[in-house]
Amino acid sequence: MGELRGHDLSLAYGSRRVVSDLSIDVPTGRITVIVGANACGKSTLLRGLARLLAPESGTVTLDGRDIHSLPTRTVALRLGLLPQSPASPEGIVVADLVGRGRYPHHGWFRRHTTGDDEAVARALAATDTTDLAARTVDELSGGQRQRVWIAMALAQETDLLLLDEPTSFLDVGHQVEVLDLLTDLNHTEGKTIVLVLHDLNLACRYADHLIAMKDGRIVTQGPPAESVTEQMVSTVFGMPSQVVPDPVSGTPMVVPIGRHHTREYA
Repeated sequence: MGELRGHDLSLAYGSRRVVSDLSIDVPTGRITVIVGANACGKSTLLRGLARLLAPESGTVTLDGRDIHSLPTRTVALRLGLLPQSPASPEGIVVADLVGRGRYPHHGWFRRHTTGDDEAVARALAATDTTDLAARTVDELSGGQRQRVWIAMALAQETDLLLLDEPTSFLDVGHQVEVLDLLTDLNHTEGKTIVLVLHDLNLACRYADHLIAMKDGRIVTQGPPAESVTEQMVSTVFGMPSQVVPDPVSGTPMVVPIGRHHTREYA
């Protein structure tokens, strides 16, 4: 089922509060994209939803139960997370790193199975990293490494996937490939996916539900066609823009207006 909700969440690092009194219902079986300027609380919200950060107040529930009351393995079988800056053990081989996504399925006495091998192979193929399987993670480029981390999250085979900036370090072509892959998983397997993205136009193209944040609070949320407006872009990003229909997808497309982008400078 994979129902994930936050109610009256406040999240902090020590005495520094980052998210304040925020409530969110993640639409089950849909793709949610969180956008906002740097340091607005996007990654902190994702960490709170993934149980990596205990709330200062409020609750996060997974399938109706407080996520902090659930055993770690239970959460790991339902929810996969790709953090913003993951770290791998020195010298680890790609296939072994991706295989770590299978750990929640093992339990105390269950050993590695052919089913685990098949899940790893599917994840490698889906992220176009099969040819990297025997290489060490240390020798990969930033883009290759990012795709390998996504493969590990896919190998976990959870109903819910939370990914913090999964297109970081990727060129434009691979960004689209990764987002197409996640959309395929959503459409064919019904996975609930939550992404943090910086590219507002890619967010508009791929999101079923878009959440715009500023200063630790939600400014607006809903389908991109309803929530992405010139006023929203100005409020959230402090940037003048024109919002026009994307000529390919029909979704909103944000055209930034800088000081040198007016007819005066043409």
